[in-house]
Amino acid sequence: MQTLPTDVNSLPLDQAFARLVDPSALDVLIEMAAAEDLDQAGDITSMVCIDASASATATFHARKHGRLAGAVLLARIARHYGDHLTVTDWIADGEALSPGDAIASISGPLRDLLSAERVMLNFVCRLSGIATLTARYVEAAAGTRARIFDTRKTTPGYRGLEKYAVRCGGGHCHRIGLYDAVLIKDNHVAHLAAAGFDKPLDEAIRRARALKPPPAFIEVEVDRLDQLRSVLTKDVDMVLLDNMDRATMREAVKRRDQTKPGIELEASGGVNLDTVGAIAGTGVDRISVGALTHSAPALDIGLDMA
Repeated sequence: MQTLPTDVNSLPLDQAFARLVDPSALDVLIEMAAAEDLDQAGDITSMVCIDASASATATFHARKHGRLAGAVLLARIARHYGDHLTVTDWIADGEALSPGDAIASISGPLRDLLSAERVMLNFVCRLSGIATLTARYVEAAAGTRARIFDTRKTTPGYRGLEKYAVRCGGGHCHRIGLYDAVLIKDNHVAHLAAAGFDKPLDEAIRRARALKPPPAFIEVEVDRLDQLRSVLTKDVDMVLLDNMDRATMREAVKRRDQTKPGIELEASGGVNLDTVGAIAGTGVDRISVGALTHSAPALDIGLDMA
């Protein structure tokens, strides 16, 4: 399978973050989050309760078991609230959390600290929730060849961060966007089928192979075994098995192994924590799960004063 030089699945987390997250876009996202809270008036509650000279130290604590993601953002967010806030990380992104674990501390002017609190928690709780859910899927598929992948079902503006969180949970990033890989999905297939399918598909794949830079991979979606039989004769890297039952998936794996073992098979549709283990047991190579990013609950993390 072809991969881009920037394939984030082969990188350690710090380098994956640097590839996935545009610093200027991140700063805009943080500024928008701060503006939602402060508007023009600022934190009026802290202004009336806290003396301007007061300082404090507080600690981020995990309140539930989970997997950490987003600690890398804490210092960057703090800088948006004042030059005198200092963040010290205790636990790195990607590590397991238990209730009571001290994740990081923040020190500085109390007004600024309290103003930054919710925005910092919103980021780290959301991203840690994705990492935690991903880790559960990865654990459920353990002992099989299947790897867990995310999708493009991400929060607008948060895609890089959410895909980074998937990596923190032990999962893998699918294509980052429409620009880096070719995935010929059902609506594309329907269009090609109207013109005869095989020849139009061959031409589409030829054009894809000629792209500069080359796509990370070329994948075609199928939902029937007769479609799979045709696609396995094509110059593709992967086939997406859409909403197939497990017996059909096992047959698809058997046919792939007999016909073109170098092509990876990806299962999608109907995947949840109750089904992912059995799907992984069919022998597919990849399982894509939209729920990792669109349905992950936030992990409970709090900020406690020393």
